[in-house]
Amino acid sequence: MKPFVATFMLMALVFLSSSLLQTTMAGSSFCDSKCAVRCSKASLHDRCLKYCRLCCEECHCVPSGTFGNKDECPCYRDKKNSKGRSKCP
Repeated sequence: MKPFVATFMLMALVFLSSSLLQTTMAGSSFCDSKCAVRCSKASLHDRCLKYCRLCCEECHCVPSGTFGNKDECPCYRDKKNSKGRSKCP
C-alpha cells in the first residue's frame, strides 16, 4: 500500500509542476507582447519594459495603446512606487 501512495504522490507532483510551468510561460509571452506595444514609443524603453512586465505579471493585464487608458486595468493604474507616483508605465 505504501509504494502505491508514494507513486501516486510523485505522479501528482510531476503533473502539478508541469502545469504551473506552462502557466508561467504563457503569462510571460502575454506580458512580453502587451508591454512591447505599451512601451514602443517610450524614451526609456528598457525601463518601461521592466516595470510594465512587473505590473503585468501581478495584474494580469496591460492597458491598450502606448499611453493612458489606465482605467482599463485598475490594478495596473493603482500600483504606486515608494514616492507615491505610478509604478506602471
